[in-house]
Amino acid sequence: MLLDPNHYDPAHLDDETRRLLRATIDWFEARGKRQLIADAQDKVWYTEFLDFVKQEKLFATFCTPSSVDPAKRWDAARNAAFSEVLGFYGLQYWYAWQVTVLGLGPIWMSGNSEAKQKAAALLDSGAVFAFGLSEKEHGADVYSTDMIVTKTADGYRANGSKYYIGNGNVAGMVSVFGKIDDEYLFFAVDSQHENFKLVKNVVDSQMFVSEFRLEDYPLTEEDILHRGPDAFSAALNTVNVGKFNLCTASIGISEHSFYEAITHAHNRILYGNPVTNFPHVRQNFVDAYARLTAMKLFADRAVDYFRTAGENDRRYLLFNPITKMKVTSEGENVIDLLWDVIAAKGFEKDTYFTRATADIRALPKLEGTVHVNLALVLKFMPNYLFNPKTYDEVPSVHEPKDDDFFWHQGPARGLGKIQFHDWEPIYAEHAHLPNVQLFHEQARAIKTLLTTAAPDAEQQQDLDFLLNLGHLFTLVVYGQLVLEQAKITKTDANVLDQIFDVLVRDFAGYATALHGKASSTEAQQQWAVAQIRKPHVDQARFDAVWQQVAQLSGQYEMRP
Repeated sequence: MLLDPNHYDPAHLDDETRRLLRATIDWFEARGKRQLIADAQDKVWYTEFLDFVKQEKLFATFCTPSSVDPAKRWDAARNAAFSEVLGFYGLQYWYAWQVTVLGLGPIWMSGNSEAKQKAAALLDSGAVFAFGLSEKEHGADVYSTDMIVTKTADGYRANGSKYYIGNGNVAGMVSVFGKIDDEYLFFAVDSQHENFKLVKNVVDSQMFVSEFRLEDYPLTEEDILHRGPDAFSAALNTVNVGKFNLCTASIGISEHSFYEAITHAHNRILYGNPVTNFPHVRQNFVDAYARLTAMKLFADRAVDYFRTAGENDRRYLLFNPITKMKVTSEGENVIDLLWDVIAAKGFEKDTYFTRATADIRALPKLEGTVHVNLALVLKFMPNYLFNPKTYDEVPSVHEPKDDDFFWHQGPARGLGKIQFHDWEPIYAEHAHLPNVQLFHEQARAIKTLLTTAAPDAEQQQDLDFLLNLGHLFTLVVYGQLVLEQAKITKTDANVLDQIFDVLVRDFAGYATALHGKASSTEAQQQWAVAQIRKPHVDQARFDAVWQQVAQLSGQYEMRP
């Protein structure tokens, strides 16, 4: 299940994509672990990496829709693979790609053909892009902006500042969100223009996360990307496109860390025994492996729903925030489980792991916090649980096609009206696995909660209570897509049941938390206690999964 650079060849992708992914891996491996770590520690701007991107036209190839250049395409399947590879070697390299994706969103969504052709030419020349949405006082609150554009005799002038803007030091184009006469506006600027004032890098890192100011920055009609409600929708829809990359980065970081951790622990003798002979160590590794496998299964399946989305099928709008907040949070859990085993080793400056411990924390907090995305997920809960709709089955979508719907998502509203296919049949299909059956019982109990002890009017205003309910609901959706992908890929039954061993425990944990909420009623507390289940114990299953984990020891180590 884990990405192994020594044998990496994603057969589901086309030949040219495989060549570019292999070239990316080879570039990092040739640079070597010591150099990558030294560059990160010294906060060296990654010029050599961007030179490689330019040489291979990586960002141009992966980020240009065929509607702009018929020789290229925006392909979510291969973009997910590319994002995972970059995360595997370092969040800073992934970040240059991620903020380029975000910066391009408002451009590709616009009707401004001149801006599109300019962006495509810049990509071909090796340029990166930036997304000027966040502000120091407002964060990513798209309802508020202090970036003001005014009309002049010869065009427009923009004044205001932006904060947390990646690539702001070198971006060929920066897509900037602002207002003109109380109307939302997206426009494009050049980071090298004299009226673009770069203030500072706001993070102590190899990446450049900028604060910048526009001071009477001159604009023409050719620089305007969106006006009014379209600008507002472009902001949210761009984040819809970009936020998925956070989950694949988290997967890549977790995979590289897993190799380091199991190789260290499995070859270390403590108190006369290999560290991995201790039961709690094996439990941590098996739990981490189960969580990481589930992360990959969910993310891979979610891609299929993105690639088949359309005006009449917007199910991706639920799966997308779950990839962002759930998969990335699971990445934190994986690192914590591994770190509890390798302990002091995780602080050593010559390991990938010590970078991962910091980098993995960023991903749940970018493109909207976990709480923001949980609140979004709750909008879908009634229809998902109680009002299913019949859809044609979504297949695996690996063919090299352009995912043009990303740029035509439409208005960012009506989420509560979106319907989903019935989530229960895939659970019933796997009822022969004891922990899937147990989890299905817990999942169905949410319907009971909402019909017999639903949140009252006061609780519906209590975000702390609702977010806990959101965690419970998210687990149901998470398990559904894990099972769908496991069926497609014929995932080992022992691993799959071990995944649901974890999910049963997680559900019980969130139920316990709901029980303890200040506002929980007696009926809700009784419901919560009834959901505290012990997973089905099967030592043979556990040992079989442990053997898969143990075999990863020494399988991969980055070239020095």
